[in-house]
Amino acid sequence: MIVVAVKEAAFAGSWYPAGASACEKEIEGFLEDPAIRSVEDRPIAGGIVPHAGWFFSGSIACHVIRCLGRQTIPDVIVIFGMHLAPRSPRYIMTEGAWQTPFGPLTVEKDLAAELTRRLRFTVEREGRYLQDNTIELQLPFIKYFFNDVKIVPIGVPPESASLEVGRAVVEIAAEIGLRVKVIGSTDLTHYGSNYGFAPKGKGRAAVDWVREENDRRVIDAMLALDPGRVIDEALARQNACCAGAAATAIEAGKRLGAKKADMLAYMTSYDKVPGDSLVGYVGMVF
Repeated sequence: MIVVAVKEAAFAGSWYPAGASACEKEIEGFLEDPAIRSVEDRPIAGGIVPHAGWFFSGSIACHVIRCLGRQTIPDVIVIFGMHLAPRSPRYIMTEGAWQTPFGPLTVEKDLAAELTRRLRFTVEREGRYLQDNTIELQLPFIKYFFNDVKIVPIGVPPESASLEVGRAVVEIAAEIGLRVKVIGSTDLTHYGSNYGFAPKGKGRAAVDWVREENDRRVIDAMLALDPGRVIDEALARQNACCAGAAATAIEAGKRLGAKKADMLAYMTSYDKVPGDSLVGYVGMVF
């Protein structure tokens, strides 16, 4: 009997429900959300998702991930995430599974192993897993919509060298014969005293600046499918907390044939709970 190491869910029961029935009820509600824009029926290579607790941004992530089933069901979904600084190591799980309320999601070990042969990673192993919300918050949606899909969770820092990971994912998947789609997990501006970033002070003018200027700049870079600009924007203006993840997903998406991006939704935590500190969230597909 083969025993598979399973990474336990760290945020179930707090950032999202711990039980399958409660998760399903939340997802059914998300799918009725009138604030999410529809997109044309076309092939989808990947998307950008937020990673706050489901109360704040779960509906956006849910709709983006559901779109990954458009026209072609993937064999594997590669999820780029993690809060990393420039020159941080890259991280990857190369075997085992990650637990979700709907059951475990297995790592696609052939793709992951070949990535570690070609590029340098810090490999997460049983007993040495990082606690990470950026990837975990997406997994119940993936398991719900694509029960048999496998995953490769990867952490990439915000630097141009990360883009080679996106290119390698697509190249290796093609060599192995796997249908792959990608997700980049990032929230946008973290504004206010809670985050030590408040260049426009407090009040409505500050909220408008986050929505209409600071977040808009990085969103425009994402919609332009310009991964280098996404990283530059985030480093200069603090408008994406995991810019490496978003940029690498975009680079992979372009290699998979993506020619355009569509935004499904944009909102901030202020829309749910008004206050002087807020976070921006965007969902898009490409």
